[in-house]
Amino acid sequence: MIDRSRPSLAGVRSALTRCRLRIAFAVLVLLSAAVVASSASGGLSTASKAAVPAAPPTENHTVVTESGRAGTITAYEPDGDVLYYNNTRTKYFDVDPVEDDPLTVEYTATDTIHTAGPTCSEPPCALNVIERADLETGEVEVLYERYDHKETAGEWHDMDRINESHVVVADIVADQVFIVNTETEIVEWLWDAQSDFSLESGHSFPRDWAHINDVEYIERGAMAGRIMVSLRNQDQVVFLDRREGLLENWTLGAENEYGTMYEQHNPDYVPESRGGPAVVVADSENGRVQEFQREDGEWNRTWEWEDDRIQWPRDADRLPNGNTLITDTHGNRVMEVNASGAVVWQVGSTLPYDAERLETGAESEGGQSAQELGLESRTVTDGGDTDTRGFGPVEFVGRLLERVLPHRLTNALIFVAPVWIGKGEAAAIAVGLLSGLTWASLEIGWWLRESSVRVRLPVTRERE
Repeated sequence: MIDRSRPSLAGVRSALTRCRLRIAFAVLVLLSAAVVASSASGGLSTASKAAVPAAPPTENHTVVTESGRAGTITAYEPDGDVLYYNNTRTKYFDVDPVEDDPLTVEYTATDTIHTAGPTCSEPPCALNVIERADLETGEVEVLYERYDHKETAGEWHDMDRINESHVVVADIVADQVFIVNTETEIVEWLWDAQSDFSLESGHSFPRDWAHINDVEYIERGAMAGRIMVSLRNQDQVVFLDRREGLLENWTLGAENEYGTMYEQHNPDYVPESRGGPAVVVADSENGRVQEFQREDGEWNRTWEWEDDRIQWPRDADRLPNGNTLITDTHGNRVMEVNASGAVVWQVGSTLPYDAERLETGAESEGGQSAQELGLESRTVTDGGDTDTRGFGPVEFVGRLLERVLPHRLTNALIFVAPVWIGKGEAAAIAVGLLSGLTWASLEIGWWLRESSVRVRLPVTRERE
């Protein structure tokens, strides 16, 4: 006779297996939670002046702007200490030094308005401003402002000064470039992207169609007086003549030709006097910085740089010393790379947008072209991996997710997440959620089996 009061060997093994699985899943969930909690409480922050990390010493002042979920402008002394900090505006974008006064800067910024009132009857709306700030005294002056009816794609990402009274503005709100006299506030010239680009191009109209994120007034060389413009969502950098309009044969890139550029930011023009015509550009969605040289009426790639960490670069300037200053938004850093491609200066920043090395002119106007300097490209596939963050299981999962998911999707997820969530934290959250869901599914299955509950499909096949 069999004693049914004692558990069977198979039952004991099943119970032990379940206990081990529960312990394993609990450990994974707890470790994931610990990684996320540690990052949330002690990660990189620029939310206050006291929290801003010190920068390594360098020869000049450096100013960094941040946009996204944290809006700041920070200026560093040559010794790395913070000279100036402001987080009054919701977002700060392109910044340039004022001519003959490098410690006074001008920039574009946006305020999001969440309260209904005379300027915003149906929030949120946006206030776009051009401001001038004295980094030594802290005095800030509004040079020009305009209220816009929406927040999404309702920003001015860049302006460039033409003379003492006139600036050219990149207007994302209306997909236009305009020149305004800041003394009279009269718009004296305007180019509308619709005049040369179909609404079937770019993103869906009118939500964020062209996303004009950069303008540069060219002062020297054969292109003097023309305006270089970045249409992010058309994957193109174009050149405008104020009388002729779009100069089609000078266009760099083409829509959906992602091998050339993919939703680029902040191109910097290098004139003939410095080895150009050439354009240094942050190729954002491709996760690299590139330079193109104008040769025989065409643009040819002459230099590119990336490392294993770079995620979403949005600014790159060639410095007079031959190095390149790069802003890597989702890499949470601003860095300077030398002629051999090594990172020689770096400071952490939560969501940096633009960086300027002051005392070197607007957009570091003394820098030469890569061809003139003989720079060699540096890429991860060529062995140019300068990532020094170490290796661990969370980092491994983060890099695996980055390789599996489309680059644009990865950047979009990071952009909408809290500022302290990077690839490692995202991987920890993914591991925790996957472990929790798998654990819950197993527990439900075990309970149904022990309760003798059978799940039948609503549709069954009749036996013949």
